[in-house]
Amino acid sequence: MTTTTAPNPARGLGLREVITHTWYMTDRQFRVFARQPAYLVITLIQPVIWLFLFGQLFRDIVDLPGFGTGSYLDYLVPGVVVMNAVSANMWAGMGMLEEIERGTLDRFLVTPLRRGALINANIVAQGCSTAFQSLVMIGLGRLAGAHYPGGLTGILVLIVGSSVLGTVFGAFSNALGMVARQRETVIALNTFLLLPLTFLSSAFMPASRMPGWMREVARFNPLNWALEAARSAMRADPDWAMVAERGAALIALAAFAVWLSARAFRGYRNSV
Repeated sequence: MTTTTAPNPARGLGLREVITHTWYMTDRQFRVFARQPAYLVITLIQPVIWLFLFGQLFRDIVDLPGFGTGSYLDYLVPGVVVMNAVSANMWAGMGMLEEIERGTLDRFLVTPLRRGALINANIVAQGCSTAFQSLVMIGLGRLAGAHYPGGLTGILVLIVGSSVLGTVFGAFSNALGMVARQRETVIALNTFLLLPLTFLSSAFMPASRMPGWMREVARFNPLNWALEAARSAMRADPDWAMVAERGAALIALAAFAVWLSARAFRGYRNSV
């Protein structure tokens, strides 16, 4: 005799509620951006400076043997896009701390709101913000003379890769904010990590020009995974096996970071 398990309608209802509540909370985040449009503009100033300043300063570096491209601007655009994704999302924990200090997060905890929606909304909003900023920088790079032989597919891989990488660091930053609950900790860690992560990658210089120990460290740097996937996809002859491998590693790391952020949120919820 065999038995069948009836579908659980409550499970489907719960999923729909999570999606609906996530949308409402994400819309709340977008409304904050709409009221402060200068925020997105200000966050773009620094990467735009990197793009044009470094692009002019190091434009002759492509003459070095083995550089692999004829235009430094072509090489630099993905590096600046990915670096900006890391830099912008590292500060996500500061927003979480502000929610805690204002008591906003605690007020949401006593509403019927699905708890997962609070974390999901931050991730979705940060991902959309990163994608928008990436698109703007890619457009500015094109206006400055950069070329993208991989076409729209390559550009899409760069935007998605930078957004997934932003999710990694945004989720870790949220987790740190909820665990440490001190601005100084978030600021100190961000300041410490940003430049080493950037320069221990191929953001500004190909791995072939790095010392051996730096190449070895770069192999385990998620920023470099995003760069390698994006640059491969943006070539005229993409290595899709590399794109898939680096992309899978990024997605796995993002999933772990989101899980860690959810655990930190659960710990915070149990402490209040």
